[in-house]
Amino acid sequence: MDARRLLLLVGALLVAGITAFMARTLVLGSAAPAAGAMAPGAPAAAAAAPVNTTEVLVAKRALPVGTILDATALEFRPWPKDLVEGAYYVRGQSEPAKLQGAVVRFAVPAGQPVTQGALVKPGDRGFLAAALGPGMRAVTVPVSAQSAVAGFVFPGDHIDLILTQTVSGDGPPLRASETVLRNLRVLATDQRTDKQTDDKGKTVVTAYSTVTVEATPKIAEKIAVAQTVGTLSLSLRSLADTQTDLDEAIASGAVSVPDDPKKEKAFLARATSRPQDDSDSYVTGADVSRFQRRTVPATQGAPSGMAAPAPAMVNSAPVAAQPIGTVVRVVRGSDASLVPVGGKN
Repeated sequence: MDARRLLLLVGALLVAGITAFMARTLVLGSAAPAAGAMAPGAPAAAAAAPVNTTEVLVAKRALPVGTILDATALEFRPWPKDLVEGAYYVRGQSEPAKLQGAVVRFAVPAGQPVTQGALVKPGDRGFLAAALGPGMRAVTVPVSAQSAVAGFVFPGDHIDLILTQTVSGDGPPLRASETVLRNLRVLATDQRTDKQTDDKGKTVVTAYSTVTVEATPKIAEKIAVAQTVGTLSLSLRSLADTQTDLDEAIASGAVSVPDDPKKEKAFLARATSRPQDDSDSYVTGADVSRFQRRTVPATQGAPSGMAAPAPAMVNSAPVAAQPIGTVVRVVRGSDASLVPVGGKN
């Protein structure tokens, strides 16, 4: 082999080596960004970032009509720019914090954008009417700091209504307290329909003198009467209590759930927020102190602990009431009378 051929062979090997090195560098350089994008702990969305989208405010869960919005109801999600309507809440142009306390006027399915026309903000015309469910009424109850759980009841909470009264009569009066209504939804405290927050977003507890609740027409009448009978107090309900009550009603057969899954979901949503007036929970003075009464005080002339008996009946005709004490019933033919012991016949 001559020198010329040897030189060409060495040059070809050198060019092939340089070409292979450059190809390897290009391959490794293009693969590095892909590996970094799929590194452990990185979000999956980073590997395939959405193109031509913007973020709009959507419902995190189904929002029925009358829902009072809180911090957990809405969030921003990517949405195609071509489908963005002018009524949507777009990131950078709106703040979700300012929508807290607003009421849903039209139902919004989960995952769907919230439109400006679907919400009624506090202070807007018709706000309270929009907050009411179909067939419901708004009733205002006067309260104090003591009877309103020291101000820890906020719009959107559910409460029980407790009536405390004193029944007078001969002797010591009867003091009694009973839960007359349950699961009432709070619509407003004084004129506020949302929670008041500070600069750090923390809820501010303030005192108020009235609470407006949602009720059926019949329950609204009961609340109006209860205010004249005695003193009303609020009892704040746990979020789990409503579901427990509903489960018990379904198990007992008092509530029938539709077979259609879609209708069942809507039915359960309405049932859990429905106020109830079938409570039989009560406490009398004797349940608290041995020196208090357990029964209604006796009327005038009746022994302590007894109510005056109904007039005696003879042959379907009432007999004139006699002084109450230790008596003997004397019958003469068709006539009967009550004679006190020691009295004259």
